[in-house]
Amino acid sequence: DFEAVYISAGKIGAQVEECLRLHTDMNAAERRARALFAMAAVELPEPEALYDKYPHQLSGGMLQRAMIAAAAVVHPKLLLLDEPTTALDVMIQSQILELLKKLNREYGMSMLFISHNLNVVRRITSRVAVMQTGVIVESGATEEVYANPRHPYTKKLVAAIPSRNGPASDSNP
Repeated sequence: DFEAVYISAGKIGAQVEECLRLHTDMNAAERRARALFAMAAVELPEPEALYDKYPHQLSGGMLQRAMIAAAAVVHPKLLLLDEPTTALDVMIQSQILELLKKLNREYGMSMLFISHNLNVVRRITSRVAVMQTGVIVESGATEEVYANPRHPYTKKLVAAIPSRNGPASDSNP
């Protein structure tokens, strides 16, 4: 919609503040302070300097952190994350995953993490649901599903996870 297009073209600080503007009665100074706090909480360097920058002026990892700050600034009970580490290098991906774990711990924020990267899913989740053609075919504790997949599709997915010695086999997931 028009508002979303307008916001996406805006500066980082305004984007982080948007949920506060919509869902709280904070004044502009309070929103700015809370946005800067959220930007610092996601480990963005120099939040004051980044506040007035445009998205294209940030690296991919910094932009991802800014968007996590925007989503988490109002401390939702559930945060939906659709491929939050896609297109990030392995080191930045690891930092983002640690950041998400920190938000989960510190704010008690539940997260629904959607990803095709099974190594990332295994690292970040305590429970997993495997979908095939839009239907959940298996779910359970993450380590249990990975160690003992029951559904044929899940077995294929687990067997295809690369390891240091190449793809896993059925006997060694």
